[in-house]
Amino acid sequence: MTLPLMPKATAVWLLDHTTLTFQQIADFCGMHTLEIQAIADGDVASHIMGLDPVANEQLTADEIKRCEADPNATLELYRNPEVERLLNKGKKYVSHSKRGDRPSAIAWIVKNHPEMRDSQIVKLLRTTKPTITAIRERTHKNIHNIVPRNPVTLGLCSESDLNAAVQACAPAKK
Repeated sequence: MTLPLMPKATAVWLLDHTTLTFQQIADFCGMHTLEIQAIADGDVASHIMGLDPVANEQLTADEIKRCEADPNATLELYRNPEVERLLNKGKKYVSHSKRGDRPSAIAWIVKNHPEMRDSQIVKLLRTTKPTITAIRERTHKNIHNIVPRNPVTLGLCSESDLNAAVQACAPAKK
């Protein structure tokens, strides 16, 4: 289950501004019921300022009202469809330490699979066409330090993704 951002601050706000049960708040925030009770008693988190989950688009007002009416109902984290679409469709994050390995992976693909189109390499390694062109033409600024290395062992793509890309360009190879 996905938890809200800053669960304790969210729990403080829900305790102060709603009539939800301790169990409902505990389930939503991923905390224990006794911890929620301690927050309500002022023993814990008295210094934490509440965080409005409605203003942060983690809950809707209708969801809170629904759960206030039914003590057995559980709060569901609001998922903005537009944000979800962008998150699922967007590019995958590559850490800084692996970004320097990309040219080596490109060089390996260019050397071992010259039939692979630039667009396939862009999609596979999440790079740019100018970088691929510079490595193909050996005009890359760091070309003397680039050693061709398998992108799978570098962790830039999976074996299945690499095999699928190679298979996709195999008919063009004939």
